[in-house]
Formats: sequence, structure tokens, C-alpha cells
Amino acid sequence: MVYRIITIIFPLFAVVLVGFFYARKHNPEMVAANRMTMEVFLPALIFTALASKSFNLVDNIPIAVGCAVVTLGSGLLAWPVARFLGIDPKTLISPAMFNNVGNMGLPLMLFTFGDEALGAAVVLMLVLIVLQFALSPWLLTGNFSLGAIWREPFLLASVAGVAVSLSGVALWPPLVSASKILGDIALGMMIFSLGVRLSSTRAGKMLRVGIAGGVVTPLTGMLTAWGFATLTGMSKAETDMLFLFGALPPAVGCFMFADRYKQEPDKVAAIVMIGNAMALFFIPFALALRL
Repeated sequence: MVYRIITIIFPLFAVVLVGFFYARKHNPEMVAANRMTMEVFLPALIFTALASKSFNLVDNIPIAVGCAVVTLGSGLLAWPVARFLGIDPKTLISPAMFNNVGNMGLPLMLFTFGDEALGAAVVLMLVLIVLQFALSPWLLTGNFSLGAIWREPFLLASVAGVAVSLSGVALWPPLVSASKILGDIALGMMIFSLGVRLSSTRAGKMLRVGIAGGVVTPLTGMLTAWGFATLTGMSKAETDMLFLFGALPPAVGCFMFADRYKQEPDKVAAIVMIGNAMALFFIPFALALRL
């Protein structure tokens, strides 16, 4: 299992290092690239992931509600921790809430629970994506606009992806290929941009906040997942999946939002990097507790 986790997170660290050393030499301007990622490449990734999966929303309502509770509960638990450690809550709460369910959670859950877990895993990803895009502007700026959410390309991509999946309509393969190409750019660009940001930060200064975020994210997630499952009497299979979901490290997308809204992106980058490295401990720990 540890080897499996290493194979999942190694590409992340490899691309981060490429971005880090490239930025050290060329100091690239990433504003336009990050904007295209948020408005074009990431929505394409969301659409491709949802449109290519078949799942039953009704059967997975408990896991969907659990995902929302774990996400929001982690943020509530992280707030006093941030105050205690002297960290800006806006910097710590978002990584604590939104974890790496996409490029780490999905393959890890399928490897652990088998193909029968695919529907629940996709529902977890969908709920987290909606919450992240809906709440991140408010968490990072203090402003909330329902109208702004409806203008976000991610929402159109999510609705379209779910509609295609539920309809059972087979998309034209060249269209799927085009969407996948754009989506693949999103993953690479987000991770590369993370390396670029880390190149301009002071390692010693970021180490403390990175370790704090790397610990707070899985601990608050596992605690909230266990509490919700215990109170609601979820099945063991659902509890195991929700607990593993709670143990996941921060998502790379947290850095993209922090960079977009200028909320200490260097510190969030450190949280994401160190948090994903610490997954080598927390994921096996979570599996040992539940399996």
C-alpha cells in the first residue's frame, strides 16, 4: 500500500520540481496561465471525469451528505487550531476542507475497495468540487455571491458531465478526446504552477505552516468522518470509504484559489506539498484503523 501511495504522489513531486527549477532560472509570469487553468482546463477535467463515469446519485446520498459534513466540519475544527498556532484562518481552513480526492482519492479508493466503489468515489469528487468552487471565494475574501457561482465555468461543466453520465448517451469519441486533452493540461499546469510559487518562498518560513496544514487536514477529516458515521449508523463499507476520504491530503486546487485571491499562496503551496508528502504516513494509518 505504501508503494501504491508513492506511485500516486511521485508524479506530483516530479512536476513540482520541474516548475521549481524552471522558475529559478526564468521567473515566469503565471497569472494568465493560472486563469486559463481555472476557466478552461479545470472545467474540461471536471466534465471528462463526470461524463465518463456511471453512478447512482440516490444510492449514494449518505456518502454525499457525509462528504459535505466532513468538508464543512474539517473547516470548523481547523479554525481554532489556526488561531492557536497564529496562522491566518483563511490560509489554513481551505486546505483543511478541500482534499485531494481527484488525482489521489479516486485511484486509491478503487485500488482499496474495488470497482464497486467507483460510484461512491465519483459522488465524493462531485460534492467536493461543488463545495470548493462555491465556498472558496467566500472563505478567502469574505464575500459571497450566488450570481458569481452561476457564472463559474466549473458549474456548467459539472452539470453537463452529470447529465451525460445519467443519460447514458455515448459522446462522440473525438469530442471526449479533445476534452481529455484540455483536462490533462489542468493537472500538469496546476502542479507546475505550485512549483513556480515554491521557488520564491523561504523554506524555513514555510515549514511550520506546511507541517501544521499537513497534520490538520487528515486529522480533522478522519475525526469528522468517524463522528458522522457513528452518529448516523452508516454501513461499514460507507464508513471505511468516508474515513479514507477524510484522511486525504490537501488538494492542489487550494493553491490555485489562494493564488487567484492573493491569500498567502506561498504558505498554501507549502501546505499542499508537505501535506501530500505526509500522506505516506496518514493514508496507511487510516487504512490500518479501518481495514
